[in-house]
Order: sequence, then C-alpha cells, then structure tokens
Amino acid sequence: MRKMLVTGGAGFIGANFIRHILSTEDDVVIINLDALTYAGSLDNLSDLPDPARHIFVEGDICDEPLVVDILRSHDIEIIVHFAAESHVDRSILGPMPFIQTNLVGTFTLLDAARKVWEEKGGVDGKRFHHVSTDEVYGSLDQEDPPFLETTPYDPRSPYSATKAGSDHLVRAYFHTYNLPITISNCSNNYGPYQFPEKLIPLMILNGLQEKPLPVYGDGKQIRDWLFVKDHCEAIQKIISKGHSGDTYNIGGGNQPTNIEIIEMICELLDELSPLSYQHRQLIEFIPDRPGHDRRYAMDYSKIHSETGWLPSNDLVKGLRATVEWYLSHLAWVEKISNRSGYNDWVDKNYNQRKK
Repeated sequence: MRKMLVTGGAGFIGANFIRHILSTEDDVVIINLDALTYAGSLDNLSDLPDPARHIFVEGDICDEPLVVDILRSHDIEIIVHFAAESHVDRSILGPMPFIQTNLVGTFTLLDAARKVWEEKGGVDGKRFHHVSTDEVYGSLDQEDPPFLETTPYDPRSPYSATKAGSDHLVRAYFHTYNLPITISNCSNNYGPYQFPEKLIPLMILNGLQEKPLPVYGDGKQIRDWLFVKDHCEAIQKIISKGHSGDTYNIGGGNQPTNIEIIEMICELLDELSPLSYQHRQLIEFIPDRPGHDRRYAMDYSKIHSETGWLPSNDLVKGLRATVEWYLSHLAWVEKISNRSGYNDWVDKNYNQRKK
C-alpha cells in the first residue's frame, strides 16, 4: 500500500479529494492531518468509501515534531498539501493567521519532508504536491489573455500574497534540495461541503433563509469556476503524470460575472425551493472590498497536453448539483455554521461592508 499524507483533509477540497482517491485507487492509505479550524469538520468525512484506508490525525501543520513523526511512522511517499487559510475577506480583516498557516506551515512540511525522505534513503518515488490558487497571478483586464504557468506573480491581497510566498518556497526546495514537487494553481472551486462563507454556498444559504444576497461593487467581477470533483481528478493526474518541478494551471472553462452566477443560483432556487417572490429580489449591491481583483481566467492547455485532463462539469450542470446537495444537507449546514460562529461572522462582515 502506498501511504499518502493529505493536509487539510477535513476541509472542502481536501475532503472531496480523499473521497475521490479512496473511490478510484485501492492501493492507497491516506493519513489526514487537519487542525479542525472553523472551516474543517469531521462531518465532511462521514460515509467515506473504504474508511479503513483513512487515518485521521488532528494537528497543526506548523507542529514540526508532529509532522516529522507522521512522515516517519507511516513511511509517507506522497504529500498533498491543501491546508491553508483561504478566504480573502478574512485575510483583509486579519492577515496574521494566513502568514502562519500558508507560509510557516508550508515551510514546516517542506523541511520535514526533506529531512525524513533523506533519512529514509532518498526521494525516489516520492512527491510533494502543493495546491495553490490563480489569485497569485493578480487581476486581468477584459481583453487580457488567460493566465499561463509563466505569468508573473502579482498578488493583491494578504491571502494571495501568502499563497504566492508558499509557491516560491516549494519551488526553492525543488531547486535547492532536489525535493520532488509539483504545484497546481486552480481557479475558484465550488461544490459539496464548501464552507458557506464563499460566494456560491453563501448565496444558496442566504436565499434559503430569505436574507440579502450581498454583491460587491457592480457584480461584474469575473472568475473561472471549477467544480471540485474536476479539481480532484486534475490533482490525481498531476501526481501520477506531472513532471517534478513543474506547475500546472487548473481551470473550469466557465467565466461568467459574479452577478450572472448569483442570478443563476436564484433561478435554481426559484425552481427547487420557491418563495412567494423571486429570489433575485433579495440581491443587494454593497461597497466593493479593498483590492478586489476584476477578472481571473486560466489557460489549462498544459495539464491537458501532458496528462489528458479536461473539466467534465460545465457550470450549469455543476451549479444544479451543488444547489441540490445543499438543499439535501441542511443538517450539515446548521451544524458547521453553529460550531464555527459562521452566522455571526457573516453578519459582522456584511454590516461592515455595507457602511
């Protein structure tokens, strides 16, 4: 059995990745290291396929003795590093946790991997995969071509700056220590188990509760939306077929404006959870957030040409599946929201932005 360490595996993308690996590969045991902060929950890991091949460890990626012990005792061959602070609004209000987790945490994992793998005879057959974001590239104007893997970095928020820094650390460990790494920069993910502070689940759940649907600025910001299952498949392809030292962009091929996304969600809610009025009447424009990037778009021709990966879920299909999942998992929503103080945080952030 191959041993894989997944960091942040109780969070949105990490939990979906674990489900995907356990259902598609029968020769992998996953050790899942997660600190169970506000966005992580063991409820995300209920009903796993073949749960005997999943070992959960509660802990912090900045805890070097713990990380070293996991790598040694489980003889880890593959590290897939999801653990990160990832919400731009939270990074604006309080950057320090982003510096600690995204920079110090990534350094801790890299250095532990280097030391333990050297102790155990070298890096042959090993892989450190680092999951990053398109936000490190900055913002595009309407006429600009999509981001390439060679696009210069231009982060605009504390979140994206710390992810850019972690990307550079990962590359440095490849060039300096010959650590076998790959990096993926993905566009905006959506789908089941996403913590409800992000745009799509926030709009779904506010709509269900007949709360305002807050839209930053004019709502014409453009993102490239990626269904989480497609993202998991892309990472799996990179780990098996990607070249050590390389970076791969992952995009969904969907680039509507934020207001178009919200209107699509409203139409689905009108159909699946009707009110006495249309959900779009809940839309409320509020002042834009500082440093809000205008447009992201990803060129994912490299991962396609080298691994054969393409996204299989268009936005219409993926959004419907996502809305239906949240409607059928309201107990999960209530539990994670109450545990994390989510409702208080959303109300506080909304009121601050509205001023």
